[in-house]
Amino acid sequence: MAERTIRPRPPMPLWAASIAAAAAALLMNLAYPAAAIWVLAFPATALLLLALIGRRAGGALLVGLVYGILFFALLVSWTSRYLGPVPWAALSVLEGGLTALALIPIALAYRWIPRALPGAWGRMLVLPVVVAALWVGREVFVGSWPYGGFPWARIGMSQAESPLAPVSSWLGVGGLGFLMVLVVAMLIEAVRLRLWRRPMPLLVPAALAVVLLATPQFPTAPAGEMRIAAVQGNGPTGYFDERTPFAVVRAQTEATEPLYGEDVDLLVWPEGSLDTDPFQNETLARQLTLVSTRIDAPVLANAATARNDLYWNTSMLWTDAGGAEQIHDKRHPVPFGEYVPDRDFYYALAPDLIGLIGREYTPGINPPLMDIDGALVGLAICFDVIYDDVIHESVTGGAEVLVFQTNNADFRGTAENLQQLAFARMRAIETGRSVVNVSTVGTSQIIRPDGSTVTSLDADEAGAMLEDVELRSGLTAGVVLGPWVQQILLWGGLGALALGWWRARRA
Repeated sequence: MAERTIRPRPPMPLWAASIAAAAAALLMNLAYPAAAIWVLAFPATALLLLALIGRRAGGALLVGLVYGILFFALLVSWTSRYLGPVPWAALSVLEGGLTALALIPIALAYRWIPRALPGAWGRMLVLPVVVAALWVGREVFVGSWPYGGFPWARIGMSQAESPLAPVSSWLGVGGLGFLMVLVVAMLIEAVRLRLWRRPMPLLVPAALAVVLLATPQFPTAPAGEMRIAAVQGNGPTGYFDERTPFAVVRAQTEATEPLYGEDVDLLVWPEGSLDTDPFQNETLARQLTLVSTRIDAPVLANAATARNDLYWNTSMLWTDAGGAEQIHDKRHPVPFGEYVPDRDFYYALAPDLIGLIGREYTPGINPPLMDIDGALVGLAICFDVIYDDVIHESVTGGAEVLVFQTNNADFRGTAENLQQLAFARMRAIETGRSVVNVSTVGTSQIIRPDGSTVTSLDADEAGAMLEDVELRSGLTAGVVLGPWVQQILLWGGLGALALGWWRARRA
């Protein structure tokens, strides 16, 4: 491939790049539920990369702010459902600002790598690899910081309904995102280099596209079945819902009653399925024991609990013996939802909103696992489903099925529950495990290891699901290699960028 002169100017002026970034945000949002038009993630990525090409740090920051703030404002608009525009705007600006900062290295890569490696092969291979690696690095950064991060918007998670999802079982969600961006970045360079006149180099992105579309799911081994019942009570579980004493457990119990007499190995209730702490309330404890006795199975329930003057978001395996010896506390309480970091500072800014959050939930340290007659069940409570460490710890710990308990009542009528359900589906594919995703108000589903739906309960309706859920053993490559892939891409991308800067200066 012959060398070409590198154009010093961006392919579009800054005003046009800002419009392209806004269009990219609109398209990327449509790739996620509720629209779930997964293919739009590709043109969205292309528009954003084109808007960054040739930009200095200041221009890249502006383009990134337009994209990041608009994208998050659209994707997480459900945060304004009850609390109004202030939390929504704050989250959108924070995540959009972090996204903009983390997009600057991609713009610098487009400036430095072609000068360091001016040949067409450097443009066609090295530059796209560095760009895609920096994209994943941006996702790792935004998903880790501050206050534990918010990994809600990884591009790989948009592919829950697409034929590309099985790639996550080989490389993890981050690896899938890397390949997606790599294909787009290669095609952009092919157009910029006018390679359609000599199509041989186009075989590389074409081969990558075939890999993305044709990769089968990494196999796991059948390990039997477990008959699991999951109940969506549709009770008054929202933060501002009016309720009478024990209204929530009453709704859960009434929705469970049709299952009495059925053969059940495990009964699953969602997050927030108990009105108060059953370890402190004898009436509620007796009610749970009665349900466990009548269903003839342990009840996996959830409540806010207090121990040693600390509060926890706790899932417990309640048995007919009248107690729970196995518990799991939520690993990543939601900042500004379940606790307030730096409370004094934020209280001075918004005392009315911060004053609503009375409890300070403590991060759990116990394993996300329950033993049901020798079969291990992996857990994730609500937003813990988006954190790799919780999912990977449960599967590497021997979990043969995954149970996700959530409470979406504060986001009724929004796309939040569908976005979270899509993440649950991606976890099934990535880990090769069946998933029982149960919500207080829906949408609840039982999902096969290949991501297909076994049965479902619609939102805002009480109901119960009962299925023979397939158990699986063995670790997928995505679980074993996924964390390493992300770290290699993060630091490899930054290292390649630094090397490109050094070589560009020498050149």
